[in-house]
Amino acid sequence: MKTAPRKFIDINESGRAIFDENSGSASSLCLQCRGAKLLCGKERCPILVKFYSSVKTKSLIDSTSLHGSTPPSVFVGREGYPKVNIGPMLPPIQGDTAFIDTPEQWVGRKIDDIVDFRMKLVRGKYRTSIRNFSGKIVEFTREIALAARPVDMEVIFEKKPRGNIALYDEVQPHGPSAPIKKVWLENPRVEPRIEKAYYDGDLKAKDALIELYRKGVLISRIQKAFSVGAFGVEERRKFVPTRWSITAVDSTIGNEIKKKVKEYPFINEYRIYETQSLDNRWLVLMYPSAWQYELIEAWYPNTTWNPSKRQIVIFGDHEFYKGRSTYATIGGCYYAARLATAEALNRERRQAGVVVLREIHPGYIMPVGVWNVREHVRDALRKEPRKFETFQQALAYISGAMDIPLKRWIETSELIKDRLHQRRIEDFVEP
Repeated sequence: MKTAPRKFIDINESGRAIFDENSGSASSLCLQCRGAKLLCGKERCPILVKFYSSVKTKSLIDSTSLHGSTPPSVFVGREGYPKVNIGPMLPPIQGDTAFIDTPEQWVGRKIDDIVDFRMKLVRGKYRTSIRNFSGKIVEFTREIALAARPVDMEVIFEKKPRGNIALYDEVQPHGPSAPIKKVWLENPRVEPRIEKAYYDGDLKAKDALIELYRKGVLISRIQKAFSVGAFGVEERRKFVPTRWSITAVDSTIGNEIKKKVKEYPFINEYRIYETQSLDNRWLVLMYPSAWQYELIEAWYPNTTWNPSKRQIVIFGDHEFYKGRSTYATIGGCYYAARLATAEALNRERRQAGVVVLREIHPGYIMPVGVWNVREHVRDALRKEPRKFETFQQALAYISGAMDIPLKRWIETSELIKDRLHQRRIEDFVEP
């Protein structure tokens, strides 16, 4: 019986190829290409970008002990839930490392930059129940998540850190990992606003998130504290996997802001906001309407989630005034962009319909986390918009600004189709 060829998946930080032993597909293009011919169609080989980044760090973490300053940063896994791996993430450098885990400051950075500084973060792992808050490693992990600034620490691992560069759609990349044996931690200075919520055992988690946001605490800091069970009624607290905590915070805060937005008067013109970064093109359309929102993503061939050679894949999710009762199929990006758009309207004390269009071009060779959506939509909405008197004029501008034909955006968009075809009271009122 002939054995099916193994499918090449990735390359780890030691340079060794990783294969899928169960694959029945043809031999991988990667074996033929080896990063030189770009047979996959990408502009650069993502495997080599990750590999060369790992080489820069390897000598610094080639030990069972690591001394550095955590940004502060923690990670809570989800495999095996409700028993999960928790622990700090720290680089082999000391000093002000806050930038490494503050995505609010990453707008304008290149993918290589992000991979380089995130690859330095080594993830320590300690297996525990989501409701266990006893033991030194657990206590230190929570203290780190509540810290206001980088914390010096030393970790002894059971073995040298190994593994792939971790890449997720929701979470920022990070480097290799290893089980924790011992931890020493310098006394951290706790963020006082988070500390107050932490010690309030009667304050519901939802209320804590909203209050911290109102007080100006960064979303990324709130997400970290939420993931280590720092908020909520005392007896109900638990660790929340990092991937889930990011979306939970975006969704909860976004929903609260949206309630306020619904009380404001409509904007009185048609607007378009734009920005470009990481070979992503963002366009935000706002129009006079009661609150409604939509995110549409168009993935070009040979991008992270569209390995096809020819076809552009377009999909999206939306909500009308009453919101939605099911989780968005587009994932955490939906809630990240919704938060950013609601923030902008709330600052202006206005209400509108919002359609966010995102083109993902082949230069986006690997996922870098849902922060990419939140922070770049925020970036677009901080800029001066183009204004139009009619919906048709705004659509005409979109037709020229985006590479994908307007027809395809309209076919995918429930909100644009509704706006074009649903008659409204104002259509029958004399100007």
